[in-house]
This record gives sequence, structure tokens and C-alpha cells, in this order.
Amino acid sequence: MGDERAVGTPVLRRLNTAAVLRAVRDCAPEPVRLAELVRLTGLTRPTVGQAVDDLVEEGWLQQHDPAAASPQGGRPAVRVSLRGRAAPVLGLDVGPHTVSAGIDDLAAHRLAAVRLPVDHTGAGRLLGVVDEAVRRALAEAGLGADEIAAVVVATPGIVDPASGRILLAPSVPGWTSVNLSEHLRGRFGCPVRVENDANLAALAVAGERSGAGTLLAVQWGERLGAGVVIGGRLHRGTGSAGEIGFIRPPGDVPDTGDGRGPLERAIGAEAITERARRAARYRPGTALSADGLDAAAVFAAAAGGDEAAVEVVDEVAASFAHAIAPAVLVLAPDAVVIGGGVARAGSVLLTAITRHLGGLTLTPPAVEFSGLAEDTVLTGALRLALDEVWGRLPV
Repeated sequence: MGDERAVGTPVLRRLNTAAVLRAVRDCAPEPVRLAELVRLTGLTRPTVGQAVDDLVEEGWLQQHDPAAASPQGGRPAVRVSLRGRAAPVLGLDVGPHTVSAGIDDLAAHRLAAVRLPVDHTGAGRLLGVVDEAVRRALAEAGLGADEIAAVVVATPGIVDPASGRILLAPSVPGWTSVNLSEHLRGRFGCPVRVENDANLAALAVAGERSGAGTLLAVQWGERLGAGVVIGGRLHRGTGSAGEIGFIRPPGDVPDTGDGRGPLERAIGAEAITERARRAARYRPGTALSADGLDAAAVFAAAAGGDEAAVEVVDEVAASFAHAIAPAVLVLAPDAVVIGGGVARAGSVLLTAITRHLGGLTLTPPAVEFSGLAEDTVLTGALRLALDEVWGRLPV
């Protein structure tokens, strides 16, 4: 390569600059020497040096004190790294009971994390909690709204990917009447994107795994949803792909009129607790008779060998396996990864699901819990926001 690449057309110069910036990103958070950037990009040293100068001047990179000279002599090596606050991003996980807000810098370092409870149902109250979570996150990060480079919001329900409008959200009365993206655009001078929460959880889980296979990522708490990632890309279908909460499991599932799908009414966190209470009526001495019972206590009792709890968990696992087996047969995913509150259940649930799924499918996938647990959705929102930034810079 000749040195003319460093002084070529403006377009070529920006392409070279983009290549250097991506190489620095790949090395983040560690500073990287110019010689290493030459190796990673295949560009000449003068071209890399010019690109680094441009990126430092534009605020995307920062220079570090040169490393000490080698014992053999020679000039100290110049090192550079991302200047994270060049383009911080905001992620929101908006749920009917909790709103979480996070801010990451360009190097994916967490600058702020806020989690607020939602005391009352209803769109108006929820929108107020969203605004408060945003305010606190910005204050914690020491940033103004005008400094945020991208915003991604995770919400329950079906979202139109083109407009960002919420088409169906049974868990939040009145939520479909709120134009969430327009509301936030009034505060931020940057792109605002609204996505289904399970889809963002799927992207987060896929980012934690190596390889680009097929993944079925399930968010399992009071509600159930899933995201499908194929070859590293989210599969949306017509916009409602992954709505497994509306699958009808075996047996009679009464309609409670609260907008929840049949599978959610059968094995959501609240339903698991109710199953356990019913089982306790006929099993004197079971740990399921304890006051303050919740789904976590049911799983803990099963892990401790309580027979009634073990039976409840097995019933829940069987219903879940029967519900997702058709999707497993169609998609043949490499793994089914479970996030959300139920991700704290432990091996007692995974073992039961794996056993039941093995009898319903040809090639049973690995069944795992997400290591991100309840932060899965927020992590996905922040990652998508960073992808948004990287997708349009440096141009």
C-alpha cells in the first residue's frame, strides 16, 4: 500500500478513519498502540496516524501518555482508546411494575443505573416513572439530555418496528394510546427507538454467546415472551414473532380477563405461586404452606427436596416444554435461554424442562438460564443503542 491512501479523496479518508475507529473499538477498553492498529487495519502507518489525529480532534479517541521506551531504545509508543463520553447512550426497560434506566458510554462502560418501582397501574403513572428514571440517570451520569447519542426503549407488548407505536400491551392499561417515541424525542435530540422487551433480551443473550447459530431467548416472569435470533440477527416476522405467552398449553386455562395469554395464566410467576398454594392444601407439612410464598420460594423448596414443590415445578416444566416444543421443532435452535425473574430458579427447573423437552423434540437444544438475569432487557436496549451509534459514525 502506498502512502497516498492517507491523503486520498475525502471519502477514502473517512473510510480509513472508520476502519481505525472500529479497530480501536474491538480492542476496548484497553488502549492500543499505533503499530497494532496498522496490523489490524492493513493500512500504512502514516494513514493510521492521520486517522488517529482526525479522531482525536473530533473527540472520538483519547491519547494516553506514551508507554515507556523499550530497553533496546526507540521512541515511546503512542496509545489511544475510545473517549467513551463522546457518544453516551440511554437504555430503558419499561415494565408494569418496574422501570430501569441505564447509560453506557461509547466503550460500553456503565455510567448510570436506576431502577424505580411503579406503584400504580396505568399509562399516565408509568410515563411519569419513565421521566423520573431518565432524570435520575442523567443526573447520576452527569450528562445533559443533549449529550445522549441514541435512546432505545424496551416495552412489553407488540411494537410496530417501523413507527415504534405500541400495538398491544395487555399488562399496561392505556399504554397503546401513548406515543412513547414521540414523548422522548421531545426531550432528546437523537434517534429514539422503541422495541419489544423480549426481542431486546434475545439480542443481549445472543451477545453473551459465541457463534452465530439460532437462539430462542425466553423472558419469563409474570409475563412470558421470547425473541428469536438467527445468525446473529433478530427475527421479527410481521412484528409479533416470539409471543409465546399466547400459546395455549394442555389442559383448561380459564380466561381471567386481564389480557394475559393462556401460557402466562398457566405458568407465569403469579400462576406458579397459586399452583403451589393449591398443592399445599393437600400436603400437610410442606414448605409451600409458609406465609409470603412466591415463585422463588417454590423453586427453593423444590431444590430442598420438598415433594409437593418438586411436583409443582415438574408440572410447570411440562407445560413450558409442551408450549415451546413446536417452536423447537420448527427452528431447531442451538439453545433455549431463559431470562427474567424465573432465571433464578436454579437447576431444579432446568433439569425438569430438559427432561420433558427431550421427549417432545427430535434434537433437544441446550436449556440454560441467562447470566444477565433481570438486567437482560436493559442490557439489550443499551447494546442496540450503541449499535445505532456505531451504525451511523463516523460516516
